[in-house]
Order: sequence, then structure tokens, then C-alpha cells
Amino acid sequence: MEKGLLVKYGEIAIRGKNRYLFENQLIASIRKNIDELDPGHFIKKEQGRFIIYNKNGETDVDGLIERVKVVYGVLGVCPCIISKVQDFEAMKSLALDYFKETYPILAPGTTFKVLTKRADKKYPMESTEISAKIGEAVLEAFPHLKVAMKNPDITLHVEFRNDAYIYSNIIKGIGGLPAGSSGKGVLLLSGGIDSPVAGYLMEKRGISLDAVYFHSPPYTSERAKEKVVDLAKRLSLFSGGKRLYVFPFTEIQLHLYDHVAPEKLTILLKRTMLRIGEMIAEKNGALALVVGDSVGQVASQTLRSIHAIESAATLPILRPLAGFDKQEIIDLSHQIGTYDISIRPYEDCCTIFVAKHPETKPKTSIIENIDRRILPEILPMIEKALEEMEIYDL
Repeated sequence: MEKGLLVKYGEIAIRGKNRYLFENQLIASIRKNIDELDPGHFIKKEQGRFIIYNKNGETDVDGLIERVKVVYGVLGVCPCIISKVQDFEAMKSLALDYFKETYPILAPGTTFKVLTKRADKKYPMESTEISAKIGEAVLEAFPHLKVAMKNPDITLHVEFRNDAYIYSNIIKGIGGLPAGSSGKGVLLLSGGIDSPVAGYLMEKRGISLDAVYFHSPPYTSERAKEKVVDLAKRLSLFSGGKRLYVFPFTEIQLHLYDHVAPEKLTILLKRTMLRIGEMIAEKNGALALVVGDSVGQVASQTLRSIHAIESAATLPILRPLAGFDKQEIIDLSHQIGTYDISIRPYEDCCTIFVAKHPETKPKTSIIENIDRRILPEILPMIEKALEEMEIYDL
């Protein structure tokens, strides 16, 4: 008998012949997180489950829970005990010991049930019979408890697979698909609230995201860059790693500032960012760009502005926050742990040169004409900056 962590996954279970690819991707993401805790942990595949335990000694179950429950694709994690012996009397004794250790003090009238699953249908006892006999043993030891088949206070799970597992606590994961299982994209990551949430939602659907941040020193400080690095680190916790490109944007931004009417500047800046993001994506085999737009939230996110901006790119542009209001985005940023980082008082390049009265109904044809005129001037600057940008593997 030893302690471990049973990991449940959701959507992967309904995959067909390529299911193993999703499982392997999820294992890789989990491995990245738990190796930082202890590289001695072993991840074992079971039918519809992963089991994690430490081959070199005592398993730090609490530490594993915190690092595994946040990984995309994990539906739930369960501290469990593992037994290679599946003799029923031994299992009944083991289940009773687990129950006593886990619930030493229970109020009179506390309800419970035993739920048994047998992956091996050749086991000599039916699941309902196993549950009934283990339940009887629990009642003998805890006569003040009551059995409840619907909505009990405690459900004692007993699973017979290659090994046997006993657990009762299911800690909810974030679900979704493993990062990378749906392809690769590039996230335009600012230091604000919205774009990290957009990245989180797209990675939850299995898209592995590199991130690009547009840095404009001295107008944006090193603290602003550090904030974005911290945001990327936080997002990497869910996906098992992330690459961040810090693109030096000052020269390009100043050129646009000098050659574009103030009310059109934000539109042209965002077109240029999309174009740069697409260049990075094409070099890395990424198939989409991800942005934090919420329709109507600011001047550059009206439908006309979005239309005028997105023609700068040929790759699909994913906007997972398009239908969210600001409070919904803030609530989700709290949930994923990016809000407190995002509100640090260090501005990004998009907030430095904002016009007092930005255009909200730009004509795409006019914007494209301006873009064609200035593009030959800024392309050499972009190529130079691509060679100079910093790369962080997080």
C-alpha cells in the first residue's frame, strides 16, 4: 500500500483511436509542473485515469494537488491509497483503515455511501456486492453514521483496475484539453487584464500559445516588462510551459506617431502588432493569433475598428472575450490568478500614445491606404527588431 494521486480527465475520454496522443500531451504538461516539486514522481496510465506517486519515497500528495489541478485537461484530482493486492478481505480492511484515518471524528447522522468500479469484469464479486459489504464494515466501525445513496456527505470510492485504489475526496480541476493538442498559436500579450484571460481560455481549448509583448523603452519601463513576464509565468502554470517574445517596439511606434493622424494611430499600431505577431507565428508553425478584444469595450474594439485592424493579418484571429463584459473578464482574471499582476501600475505601449478622441468608425479602405503608404518604411524596422527581440522560456 502507498499513497498517491489519482487524476481524472474529461473530454479526452471520448476521443477515438488518437486518444493516446491527448493522454501523452496531458502527461507532458503534468510532468513539467511536478518535476519542479520532485523529479522522482512516476505517472502511470490506467483505464481513464493517471496515477501519480513517488518511486523514491513518500509522496507529497498536497504538493502534487496544487500543481496538477491547474493543468489544462485535468477534470479532478483525488488523494488515494494504492494497493497491488486485490483480495476482497484485504481490500475491505484497507478501505476501513482509510476511512478511519481520513475521518477520525464524524458527527452523528453523517451520511455516506460506497461506490465501486471494476475495470476487470472477471473479478469474482459484483460492484454492488463489494460496495454493500464494505459499507457494512464501515457501519460496524461507525454505528452513528447513516447510509444515503443520494447526495451523501461522504462517498468512498473503491476502484479495481490494474491495481486497486481507494479515495473519497475529489478536488475539481479546470478541465478542457491539454495545451498543444489543438495546435499552436501566438498570443498578443499586453500588461492589461484582458489578454491573459484570452490566452487562458484558448489554451484551455488545447491551443499551445507562444506570447509576444511589445516593449517601448523608455516610454514603457522595465517594471512593465517584468509584469508581462510574470503574467506569462502564471499562464505557463496551466499549460506546462510558455515562450515569451519581448519585441522592441519603440522605433516603430515613434515612426507611426510621427506619420499617422492621432485619431487613427491606435488602429495602425494594432495592425502593425498583428503583422508582427503573424511573422512570429509563421516562423514557429503557429496557425492563429489570439487577442483580448471585447466588442465595444474601447474605441479600437468597435466592429468597424476590428474590421479595419484585422485585414493586416492573414491568419485566423481568435477573440475568446468578444462577448464578455468587463466585470466578467475581471472575475475570470481573479479566478486564474492574473488580476493582481495585471493591475500593477506600469503602462504598456498601447496606453502611452492614446489619442484624446480616437476614431471609432474608421473606414477600412482609408486605413489600408495609410498602411500601404507607411509599410515600406517600417518593414526594415520590423526585421531589425525581430533580430533583437528577447526570448524567455518559462
